[in-house]
Amino acid sequence: MIRALRPDDRQPIRELLDSTGHFTAPDIDVALELVDRALSEGEASGYLIHVLTEPDGTSGGDVVRGYVCFGPTPMTDGTYDLYWIAVHVSQQGNGFGRALLRFAEEQVAQRGARLLLIETSSQASYSGTVRFYERSGYVLVARIADFYRVDDDKLVFAKRIRA
Repeated sequence: MIRALRPDDRQPIRELLDSTGHFTAPDIDVALELVDRALSEGEASGYLIHVLTEPDGTSGGDVVRGYVCFGPTPMTDGTYDLYWIAVHVSQQGNGFGRALLRFAEEQVAQRGARLLLIETSSQASYSGTVRFYERSGYVLVARIADFYRVDDDKLVFAKRIRA
């Protein structure tokens, strides 16, 4: 199930970001800052955050397995950014990332988007992420050398969205 962000999702999001091994402490701080803004300001924050959950067989509640954060790109008409998409390391390979990405694409299409952009790192540890975007129909449209640090380029992927 994919549902809108709730305040009690903040800690599980932190834990799943930690679990991936991809993100530094400052990266996680930025992700949680966006979570906090979305919780306090709602859609006016510019950050739309949803979580993918599964039922917790013991408590009757649900367990956060992944999340996605996207929003309109400032000063554009119909362009959106996918800021974060992550799945707990123990749940990767189960189709949760694909489900979250499809959900984001559907949501931005409903909002009149024509283009969805995704930025990521060129580091070897992100090669699976790059393949995921390519298999999902995204095209590499830009590469900025040494963007994050020396030998860590920014890769920008794009996909045309149809309403």
